[in-house]
Amino acid sequence: MSAFVIRELRELDELAAACDLFDRIWGFEDGALSILREIMRGYAYEGNYVAGAFLGDTLVGASVGHFGPPHSRALLSYVTGAVKPHAGLELKLHQRRWAMDHGIERIIWTFDPLVRRNAHFNLAKLGARAEAYLENHYGQMPDAINGHDRSDRIRVVWHITEPDVREAVQRGRPAPIKVPDDAERLLVVRPDGGPEVRPTESETVLLEVPPDIEGTRMDASDLAARWRSAVRDTLGRLVADGGAVLGFHDKASYVVQQK
Repeated sequence: MSAFVIRELRELDELAAACDLFDRIWGFEDGALSILREIMRGYAYEGNYVAGAFLGDTLVGASVGHFGPPHSRALLSYVTGAVKPHAGLELKLHQRRWAMDHGIERIIWTFDPLVRRNAHFNLAKLGARAEAYLENHYGQMPDAINGHDRSDRIRVVWHITEPDVREAVQRGRPAPIKVPDDAERLLVVRPDGGPEVRPTESETVLLEVPPDIEGTRMDASDLAARWRSAVRDTLGRLVADGGAVLGFHDKASYVVQQK
């Protein structure tokens, strides 16, 4: 049984607490805000998804999403953040149940392809599919996590009613991914922490990303920028050319089948 209580947020004080939580997680600078309370209020009032995860009486996670274009049967998940382990997963599972109750078939969001734990969570644990690579999608973001880096993102679609997603959710652990024996490493982390692009003619390639890009942004911004360029030039190019992201292997590497 989960230790968290997940429920929709409606009252102004709860929405303000969710805004404060997001701002603490992302560490916005100079009074910048992740999202305004008034926007969350509007979303909630009009029947969109605004929910919080509580541990006792304390808000430890929150998620905000809104409906997509008419007839799309999609929920666009704008932001999800948590300060306690497993609260983020509980929020996404609640979001899935809520969406299914509202006739939604897909949940769509973006994540930073350089962040290993997010790639593992989204692709391996939830079974979402990477469907696009977006270059500098939000512009430079003035917060502690993004560190003014270019905001390249992977757009994922979570087909919440499909059998593989149901199995991943019921299994409660990452979906297995079989890496072909002839797969080769296209992008690796060098011993000095930098990116190395290797020549390969394999149909299936692995692209490793750094273990702690957020720490790298704080300690070595030039190195972080090199990683952004390397992932854009490899993973971004492969996806743009029609390659399929098969999953995320060993909590470290994207597995991509080239077109």
